[in-house]
Amino acid sequence: MKSNMGSVDRIIRVLIAAVVLVLFLMEVITGTLGIVLLALAVVFVLTSLVKFCPLYLPFGISTRKKK
Repeated sequence: MKSNMGSVDRIIRVLIAAVVLVLFLMEVITGTLGIVLLALAVVFVLTSLVKFCPLYLPFGISTRKKK
């Protein structure tokens, strides 16, 4: 897997995941919507850690800076 995520993209994903987690723990978002958003937050964190987003691949998107 060649990385296709830049640092700004990764930071934004982690921040969104953190916001979703806080809202879930404060019970602002609950039920099925809360669980779905929490699962999406986990995916955001995992893709940020591996620096690869599989959804970018078919579209040829890369937010990584060119050397």
